[in-house]
Amino acid sequence: MLKKNNFKTVTLGSLVLATAIGGLATQAVADVKIGALYPLSGGLALLGEESYRGLELAVDQINENGGVQGETVVLETGDAVDNNQAIGEARRLISQEEVKAIFGTFSSARAIAASQVAQLSQVPYFELGAVADDVTERDLSYVFRTNPAASNFAETIINMLVESIAPELGIAPSELRIGIIHEDSNYGSSVAKHQRTFAEQEGLNIVMEEHYPASTVDMSSIVLSLQDNEVDIVLQTSYQDDSVLFLRQANERGYQPKAIIGAGGGYSMTPTANAVGHEVIDGVYDVDFTQFAINPDFAPGVEEFVDAYVERFGESPRSGHSLMNYVGGHAILSELDQASDLSATTIRDAMTGIDIPVGTTAAGIGIKFGENNQNERAIMMGMQWQDGELVTVYPEEASVADIRTHQ
Repeated sequence: MLKKNNFKTVTLGSLVLATAIGGLATQAVADVKIGALYPLSGGLALLGEESYRGLELAVDQINENGGVQGETVVLETGDAVDNNQAIGEARRLISQEEVKAIFGTFSSARAIAASQVAQLSQVPYFELGAVADDVTERDLSYVFRTNPAASNFAETIINMLVESIAPELGIAPSELRIGIIHEDSNYGSSVAKHQRTFAEQEGLNIVMEEHYPASTVDMSSIVLSLQDNEVDIVLQTSYQDDSVLFLRQANERGYQPKAIIGAGGGYSMTPTANAVGHEVIDGVYDVDFTQFAINPDFAPGVEEFVDAYVERFGESPRSGHSLMNYVGGHAILSELDQASDLSATTIRDAMTGIDIPVGTTAAGIGIKFGENNQNERAIMMGMQWQDGELVTVYPEEASVADIRTHQ
């Protein structure tokens, strides 16, 4: 069983220290091959690489502290540039590289495709970043997910709107006119479905919903529809390019709703803010994985994670995807260090031993696998762009700033 105190107190800062003072960790004597399957090229490469960096840092720390069962963990990478390549790379990692497990993948569509291959081969597949429902709702016994799912996105968005944003606006939540827009893959469609469900439970007024391909190059018709429907609150589930496109075209048309709440990495990335301009994104909300302006008491180790990231990669983290992949990867590898062996069935069965409370990891999430091998202690954070920084504003115990409204 994973020792919770180990996970909390062994920080990434110790990785740098151990290296500097000459290898205090136990020396590993062999290799444990782990597949790392991410979109490392193509349109999703930025967040794919950011996610992969988090897993790299987890592996580095594990190896500096003796590896897994005394053996060095080696990452064998696969480039999931599209669904077909994700399938092919999963097959290669399993049959040619003979990996013990596959970690990934950020993209929901890629994860769904590749994890099916792993299940058929009875190789454990650990999803650290994709959120679509279907990742863990296909009754696949070898597929696990540590990160929050689509329902967590939607629930946090609606709760933050009802409990925090509407009161700050001085408007009853039921009086707000809500528009849902989303990219049309498993990811966007899953989040939108849950947004409708939670909104209806709260008696909210959804006046329009539109979807679009993430590769779209023009969202002016959607902006016009939002204006025509007098939408007060826009909920967008998106990747980076479509987030940038919507914010730019909304600004160009002078559309200023009372709130824009983004879901996903597109809204949480500094490159997005730079692309649209900080004066445009200021005040925009984002619900996503834990970012870095967060109460460290709620996310112990987050500051050390940032320090180690900068030390390793020479720049600050670009989004919280690296942090979420680090936390999930570290928890799983730590548990494998306690397993009796590294056979596929032992790895699968060992996951029941992970029992990490909320508020004790660098991302603030807990980890406990429940129904369908979904982490039942995964949570999202509510954030807002303020003065060029994405700061946590919800929930209160994790926040470092108050919500600002422009109305």
